[in-house]
Amino acid sequence: MIDLSILTTEARNPDTMNLDEMTPLEIASIMNQEDENAVKAVKEVLPQVGTAIEWATESLREGGRIIYIGAGTSGRLGVLDAVECPPTFGVSREMVVGLIAGGEKAFVEAVEGAEDSETLCEEELRAINLTSKDIVIGLAASGRTPYVIYGLDYANQAGCHTVAIACNKGSDIGKTAKLAIEPVTGPEVLTGSTRLKAGTAQKMILNMISTGSMVGIGKAYENLMVDVKQSNEKLVVRSQNILMTATGCSREEAKEALNQAEGHVKTAVIMVLSGCGPDEARQKLSQAGGKIREALKFF
Repeated sequence: MIDLSILTTEARNPDTMNLDEMTPLEIASIMNQEDENAVKAVKEVLPQVGTAIEWATESLREGGRIIYIGAGTSGRLGVLDAVECPPTFGVSREMVVGLIAGGEKAFVEAVEGAEDSETLCEEELRAINLTSKDIVIGLAASGRTPYVIYGLDYANQAGCHTVAIACNKGSDIGKTAKLAIEPVTGPEVLTGSTRLKAGTAQKMILNMISTGSMVGIGKAYENLMVDVKQSNEKLVVRSQNILMTATGCSREEAKEALNQAEGHVKTAVIMVLSGCGPDEARQKLSQAGGKIREALKFF
């Protein structure tokens, strides 16, 4: 039997021993206070996060993917980060993938035994044709989930960059991956409920990796989301606002430029700032590897 008592994420928090007697405000206050520890813990591992961003950027530039693997809350966080990337950065659903033990059903309902499987993750990685260009990021607050350990092991064999994100030092997944990111968030307000501080720290790190790597391949101009997809009315208006902010043009000019650019904000930005047509803008953007700043240097 696994001894969970040695894990800091499973320890009892001495400051919440009377949690069941606290007022609603006291509960909110202590949780807010404890969440500060998640922020501090992530700060301690920023050098490792920076390396993960470099590796993820490299994978995306080479045509590879970011692949998250995890179970339970950790798996859901990976899936959440993955599904947010297409609307935010205008990438395909295949560029950032979230695999959760038990499949899509496990996102809303626990699938018994899935996280303890030693073969399931490898099967799923084979099914999506894992290659050495991909980066595989394993998530487990405890750091000992078999689904993640064996998935990382297979990814290592495939020649991938591998990263582990756990909330215990010296974790099993950290020992398996080529890079370990281990923010120690400490005992939870509610003992063992790692959807709290541990989950918060993991979500923060995933935000950094996906955002940082997308910026690295040209998905931002200044601090603007210039590859946003216009999939609904809000995002149509946001695209216009981004173009207006980036170039100083009017809304009517933004609408016209986006129309000529077939809705592609980056192309429209270059058109407005350089005065060129959409074809030339696309050409310069391609020469610049998708980066607006670099494309503008050609004019």
